Amino acid sequence: MSEHSIFRHRYLLNLLILLSFLSPIFPAQSDELQSLLTFKSALQESKSPVFEAWTSTNAVCHFTGMVSDPRQVLKDINLSQQQLSGVLPFDSICALGSLEKLSLGSNFLYGAISDHLTNCTRLQYLDLSGNSFTGKAVSNAVHLLTSGMSEHSIFRHRYLLNLLILLSFLSLIFPAQSDELQSLLTFKSALQESKSPVFEAWTSTNAVCNFAGIVCDPSQVVKEINLSQQQLSGVLPFDSICALGSLEKLSLGSNFLYGAISDHLTNCTRLQYLDLGGNSFTGKVPDLSSLTQLSFLNLNNSGFSGPFPWKSLENLTNLTFLSLGDNSFDRSPFPLEILNLDNLYWLYLTNCSIEGHIPEGIGNLALLENLELSDNNLFGKIPLGITKLNKLHQLELYNNNVTGTLPVGFGNLTSLVYFDASNNSLEGDLSELKTLTQLESLQLFQNHFSGEIPVEFGDFKSLQGLSLYRNKLSGSLPQKIGSWAEFIYIDVSENLLTGPIPAEMCNKGKMTDLLLLQNNFTGGLPENYAKCSSLVRLRVNNNSLSGFVPAGVWGLPKLSLIDLSLNQFQGALSPSISEAESLAQLLLANNQFSGELPQRISEASSLVKVELTSNQFTGEIPSTIGKLKGLSNFLLEDNFFSGNIPDSIGSCVSLNEINLAGNLLSGKIPVSLGSLPSLNSLNLSDNKLSGEIPVSLSSPRLSLLDLSNNRLIGRIPESLSIEAFNSSFLGNPGLCSQGIKNLRPCSSDSGKSGQVKAVIYCFIAGAGVMAVSLACYILVKLRQKDQKGRESLIKRRDSWAMKHFHVLSFSEEEILKEIKQENLIGKGGSGNVYKVHLRNGKQLAVKHIWKSHSGDRKCCRSSSPMLAKGKKSRSPEYDAEVATLSSVRHVNVVKLYCSITSDDSNLLVYEYMPNGSLWDRLHTGQKIVMDWNVRYEIAIGAARGLEYLHHSGDRPVIHRDVKSSNILLDEHMKPRIADFGLAKIVQANAIKDSTHVIAGTHGYIAPEYAYTYKVNEKSDIYSFGVVLMELVTGKRPVELEFGENNDIVHWVGKAMRSNGSIVDLVDSSISEALREDAAKVLRIATHCTIKIPAVRPSMRTVVQMLEEVEPYKLTGIVVNKDPGYSKKELGNNSTF
Repeated sequence: MSEHSIFRHRYLLNLLILLSFLSPIFPAQSDELQSLLTFKSALQESKSPVFEAWTSTNAVCHFTGMVSDPRQVLKDINLSQQQLSGVLPFDSICALGSLEKLSLGSNFLYGAISDHLTNCTRLQYLDLSGNSFTGKAVSNAVHLLTSGMSEHSIFRHRYLLNLLILLSFLSLIFPAQSDELQSLLTFKSALQESKSPVFEAWTSTNAVCNFAGIVCDPSQVVKEINLSQQQLSGVLPFDSICALGSLEKLSLGSNFLYGAISDHLTNCTRLQYLDLGGNSFTGKVPDLSSLTQLSFLNLNNSGFSGPFPWKSLENLTNLTFLSLGDNSFDRSPFPLEILNLDNLYWLYLTNCSIEGHIPEGIGNLALLENLELSDNNLFGKIPLGITKLNKLHQLELYNNNVTGTLPVGFGNLTSLVYFDASNNSLEGDLSELKTLTQLESLQLFQNHFSGEIPVEFGDFKSLQGLSLYRNKLSGSLPQKIGSWAEFIYIDVSENLLTGPIPAEMCNKGKMTDLLLLQNNFTGGLPENYAKCSSLVRLRVNNNSLSGFVPAGVWGLPKLSLIDLSLNQFQGALSPSISEAESLAQLLLANNQFSGELPQRISEASSLVKVELTSNQFTGEIPSTIGKLKGLSNFLLEDNFFSGNIPDSIGSCVSLNEINLAGNLLSGKIPVSLGSLPSLNSLNLSDNKLSGEIPVSLSSPRLSLLDLSNNRLIGRIPESLSIEAFNSSFLGNPGLCSQGIKNLRPCSSDSGKSGQVKAVIYCFIAGAGVMAVSLACYILVKLRQKDQKGRESLIKRRDSWAMKHFHVLSFSEEEILKEIKQENLIGKGGSGNVYKVHLRNGKQLAVKHIWKSHSGDRKCCRSSSPMLAKGKKSRSPEYDAEVATLSSVRHVNVVKLYCSITSDDSNLLVYEYMPNGSLWDRLHTGQKIVMDWNVRYEIAIGAARGLEYLHHSGDRPVIHRDVKSSNILLDEHMKPRIADFGLAKIVQANAIKDSTHVIAGTHGYIAPEYAYTYKVNEKSDIYSFGVVLMELVTGKRPVELEFGENNDIVHWVGKAMRSNGSIVDLVDSSISEALREDAAKVLRIATHCTIKIPAVRPSMRTVVQMLEEVEPYKLTGIVVNKDPGYSKKELGNNSTF
């Protein structure tokens, strides 16, 4: 180009120079746009509106959060607290060559910090806090940045380096937060079966300190996990939990956690508070020696078993709270290691398998406020050292074998509020207690205390509950007792107390229970109690009380039981009884009550039992009585009631027993009585009833019938003309029968009557009786020749007596002659079982109970199949138990027809079950293929039978030996519970020295029996759970494959804990399509066999659970809390 042209294009040159100067800017802006769009793309999962302006058509300096210098070069990225989520693309970020500030704190960023961070060499400000990076993010950042800078640039960026040094110091926090997140998410995953809302916020995009139940310190480090009562279910991952290196508190009580506690617990060395109580763990407690900072330890009611590591307590000297009760630990002496824990204020070792003496050194625990040692096997005296515990607030020694007197100085425990030493063998007087003025509850029932109740008890202004029943206390009750505080209950029954009933115990209107029965109290029932609207149970029976009952007492709205029997009360029953809307039992027998029964008694609609026997009531039975639909027992014997029996009585559809004997009733027997669906016993004897016996009374449900000594006429219905009712019609000359020997036979004109004809019939009947007696005598003599081949139990027929409980179609003789070797069908620990063939073709099962030698007791044979009134029992315990068994009426309980007793033998006569026992059908040569539908019906039927035994009466009938061989099967394979209560009968027959009668059978016995030697409903439930396991798996309770000293419960539990399919445990003979249904029942069985008795469901709950899993009905089951459950029971609901 020439000089002239160069000059000519000077403007063009100037433009080129300008463009050359600007070349670092425009290309830079284009690169920045690409880098930022890549940044946005990497965080695309973010739900932040910040990226809305980040588009390719917009200048980067207009992007939200971006700051540029005057040349439009990007200097700052400010995006803290913008809900960003994702992995940071540091290759793109650090491609922004002029970037001086990167602020991304308090977001949800995660992942590692890449090596590309070294390219951000101009950074002066870096904030990545409050995120969830993984790896050694901060230390990496320091190393990467410093390795990418020259010495000069390092000096130039001293502010950035100061920040990085600070962040390096905080590297204990941010990596920890990342590790904590991972540990807590693992914890959540392990408990994924939980149906708790508590885990909703536990996500990877949320900071751990925002997780529900998590508490952090100011530096955002996890310190506490508080998740008690959150319905958590699963196996705890202690490896993850104890990876939280700063964890000081772990509170997981009252959940549904299970499985073993792993040894990883020993790594939680900073724990100060550990609560795992109220769960269903298995196995033993691991060594706790490393948890030296623990001050609070609660493992109560958690299912633990095996030996407890008592030795490890030596290291836990900071403990102030120790609760280990209600676990099935191995039996051990009182752990002396506890005596060195002198900071303890709370010690709970109830039901902990501790035995032996309470050590004297217990007095060294000077700070103790709560000491609970109940339900163990402690014996010996209460140590004198316990009197040093002057801060003691609660002392529980219930249900041990403690003996001796209260130690001298016990009165020094003046801070004591709750004291329970019931069910021991303590003796002496109560004088040591007279200074314990702070007492609110005093429970000393079932001991041997004697002497008078200290008068000072009347000044206890905080006393709310007093239970001293079954002692030998004498004297009178302090008249001011219970008058100061909100007194709730008193039970001093079965003592030798005298004097008047204190009048002011319901002063505060809170009393619910006034129980003074079986003493010798005198005077009347104080007028004050007519205003005691809170009263639920009033029992003052078996005393010497007299006078009129205050009218208001009859109508107390919450009263469910009033028992005034066996006193000398007088006066009328007030019409105000109509206001007693909760009254279930009205028991007034053996008093001097008089007047008419008020018509309005029918408005007390909750009545179940009315017993007015042996009083002076007059008038007619109220015609409104039929309104009482729930009435079960109506007993008016030995009064002066007159008029007709109201026909409306047939509307009392729940009636089981009616006794109107010994009154002045007249007219006909109502036909409606025969329609009562549950009537089992009817006694109308000794009245003036006339007319014919209604045919409707021929119901086979009627077991006891007495119409003797009335004015009845006509033919006795054929179905009632049986030997069992021989004496039921005596004293009615106008009756005739073809089947009853001591009544005249019927003829065509049997309806006519006359004195001469009656005398003739009576003479004939008498002669007939004499002839029968003579024939029986000859028959006995003849048959004595055949006795050599019989069992010794029938060598002396004249020593036998029969009690029958149903209408019988056989005689005592017919049973006895069939007790021989060829009819033996079974042997057991309690006796032999015989199959008896009756003449009418029916079959019976007779159990011969072996009886210990009882001495030479003389007893005459009853002259009739029914034992005469007033006959002295051969064995009161045996008779009482048989009476209980005979009262049982349920389709799934085998029927007990009668008992036949002698001096050395007892026979129980049952209905015969042709299909044998469940054991036979599952495990022996009689085994048959039963599909699940049949097995399920056996399970639910047997459960309903046990539910009836446990829940139907005033007190539960405990079976004591539930097993598959005691579940019999009728001709339709329907189950019947057999031998219920038999273990107790055997024990009642045993000699007094015997203490080794075992209640139950190996493989079925609940584990707690080994150290308590006691049985209750929960023992039956455990055994029934074993039966369910037999039904589902087809296995015996004890098999070689289970291993030495292991049983089916252990085998099933181990298999379920191994995370294998529970369906694999189901008997292979069950159809594959039904195995899932069977598996549901196996889960129910595991609940029945929980080691802690209190956690097992009731039989009522078991029935509900089984009904929920009826085949083809539902796929899930819910375990509901029992309505009447105590404080040890299962808390919340649990779903399988």
